[in-house]
Amino acid sequence: MSIINLLIIAYRSLNKNKLRSLLTMLGIIIGVGSVIAMLAIGHGSRDAIEKQIAGMGTNVIMIFPGASMRGGVATASGTALTFKMEDVEAIRSQCPAVKYLSPVARAGGQVIAGNNNWNTQIYGVYSEYLDIRNLELQSGERYSENDEKRAMKVCIVGKTVSDNLFGEDVDPVGQRIRIRNIPFTIVGWLKPKGQAGIGSDQDDIIYAPYSTIQKRMRGSSTDVQQIYVSAISEEDVPLAQEQIDSLLRVRKNLSATEDPPYFIRTQTELTETLTSTSDTMIALLASIASISLLVGGIGIMNIMFVSVTERTKEIGLRMALGARGKDILRQFLLEAMLLSILGGMIGIALGVGASKALVHFLGWPVTITSYSVFLAFTFATIVGIFFGWYPAKKAANLVPMDALRFE
Repeated sequence: MSIINLLIIAYRSLNKNKLRSLLTMLGIIIGVGSVIAMLAIGHGSRDAIEKQIAGMGTNVIMIFPGASMRGGVATASGTALTFKMEDVEAIRSQCPAVKYLSPVARAGGQVIAGNNNWNTQIYGVYSEYLDIRNLELQSGERYSENDEKRAMKVCIVGKTVSDNLFGEDVDPVGQRIRIRNIPFTIVGWLKPKGQAGIGSDQDDIIYAPYSTIQKRMRGSSTDVQQIYVSAISEEDVPLAQEQIDSLLRVRKNLSATEDPPYFIRTQTELTETLTSTSDTMIALLASIASISLLVGGIGIMNIMFVSVTERTKEIGLRMALGARGKDILRQFLLEAMLLSILGGMIGIALGVGASKALVHFLGWPVTITSYSVFLAFTFATIVGIFFGWYPAKKAANLVPMDALRFE
């Protein structure tokens, strides 16, 4: 018997019991939809992380203190060792692979302009920080090296800060604002960078000269919280990292084998670490979603057993009229495959729809890949064949005379 005839017979058999067939497919539908949606969430999160790291800048190296131990208890990050401005200048003068460099002093506070106010983050940095992070101005100019030396009260603002203080798309250059009641003049307005991918707004920021923030907002502290560095080229990043580490070990009297109380991180390391975590999460989500596919496969097996039992006389009659065992095997196997394939197709639509709904209603980063759709559909088909084989084999092995006498 031809495959086409067997497909017609299989379709008619499933069509006779529409509700039962739909309920049987439900496990496959939910399984395929879950796999696609979970993989879309996982891949979306990984893409968002990679986008955020790429948005950090070019050839970036971050240097920050680690955590100290007091009484066997780890304290907060940044307490193990403090950097000084002498360390910053030593890196600039003694590390030839370094192109740009800036210390970072972070502060937060209320910003006021007229009757409007906004709470945001203020970063004290050299103007070179904009080169390190690939930040561009859409109007105004950077503050100068002289502004840095004199601790001038000037700043550069992001779009979110500007919009909330002066209105949508109003050029704030030349305006005066108060940060913690300290008057600042806006000299630059940054081009928008948008969301970082995980909810943080890269435009909700103010940059000011490092010396200004350090002296006026961090009191008497002379410690450098963090150092940002940009290597000459991407190929020079490992060399710059090595040069910085060697220099800091000498300055902090650390041996070559001693674990340093600071961290030097590059974009590559951050990407590898975070994407590795994301890949683990993706595998976990896919594994959990795949369980429903297995449950759906068991449902197919159960219904196929019921179908074989209900149609035992039909099987015996067909065999008596000349149908071979392999024809019966193909018929029931095709029925199982049809259930899994149709369920898989509906599941794909469900998974894609659910993924788009997550983007629309929750704003989650979601990436639907053709690989995940193919994987889910293929797995559903294999599940249908695997769990449909045994009932089909049982039907094929029936003895015609016993089948005809079955009650």
